[in-house]
Amino acid sequence: MKKIVIHSAGSYEKLKLEEHPDLIASGSDVVVEVKAAGVNYADCCVRWGVYESAKKFIGWPITPGFEFSGIIKKVGDSVTRFKVGDRVFGITFFNAYASEVKVHEKYLYSLPTSFSFSQAAGFPAVFMTAYHALFQLVHLPPQAHILVHSAGGGVGSAILQLAKAKGLKAVGVVGSSHKVDYVKSLGAIQVIDKSREDLWQQAKSYVPQGYDAVLDANGPSTMQESYDILRPTGKLIVYGSHSILPQTGSGRMNYLKAGLGLLKMPRFNPMKLITENKSVVGFNLSFLFDRDDLVGEGMQSLLSLIESKEIMAPKVTEFKFEDVAEAHRLIESGKSTGKIVLTF
Repeated sequence: MKKIVIHSAGSYEKLKLEEHPDLIASGSDVVVEVKAAGVNYADCCVRWGVYESAKKFIGWPITPGFEFSGIIKKVGDSVTRFKVGDRVFGITFFNAYASEVKVHEKYLYSLPTSFSFSQAAGFPAVFMTAYHALFQLVHLPPQAHILVHSAGGGVGSAILQLAKAKGLKAVGVVGSSHKVDYVKSLGAIQVIDKSREDLWQQAKSYVPQGYDAVLDANGPSTMQESYDILRPTGKLIVYGSHSILPQTGSGRMNYLKAGLGLLKMPRFNPMKLITENKSVVGFNLSFLFDRDDLVGEGMQSLLSLIESKEIMAPKVTEFKFEDVAEAHRLIESGKSTGKIVLTF
């Protein structure tokens, strides 16, 4: 089998294509011949050596990738839900950037008939992030108004689809004009192009009473203002801090920029949260892999929404497996819409 291996932190040259022994299935494990693997911003964080769960549970060397699709190649003797030849997609605690992946059968799902392999590989991480943020982490009232940063990206576009399906009213924020029509097509009631408009002035004009939730993975560049624009009982939902990390250039960590960003990170006083009747909540999806209850409930709900056509396959941009560095370069740039996937 072939896989991408990172032996130490750094830029794109750290993504090494290597030959390794084929995988063996046993017990309840399944080996899948990978047809496509999703690329997430977290994979870049793994390459930079700053992704917490990668440091805590894996270390170096590491193969990135949380999601994949393909055809079952081998099954363990205790597998009951799948057989060789089944078309599937699934999630894995790293290791998806490979021509084969081995996972427990509970992390596999039958490929939806309306999805291509690439679309399915780009589905679980962003839609499960969006589902957990909107429906497992907090409780939002019917018709709640939410503000979605980076609305044209993978997670942002998934949040918009789920918000529309569940009757929430989403205002999307984009950083460039070419994303506006795409975000509108996903169900945003308004779109703010911050390259041409005053973000916070427009956000307030659309929802003067304040937002029930703001979903923000930007970090210190917007986090305080996102909190300020909440209404009483509002929730600031944080799942990243992209503004302190590289976006263009060498693909290397700028530690001075990151350090200054951390110094600028807002601090939320618990007593002030009580007085203002607001909440700040954060999560990292990779730490949910041992929560079968949450992952199982979320994925089953998402599969039902696919079946009922209330959500659609993500828009995908494909790169060949050996062009993984270019895939990382694009996702770091912030210019992509939807999901990026590697194809095998």
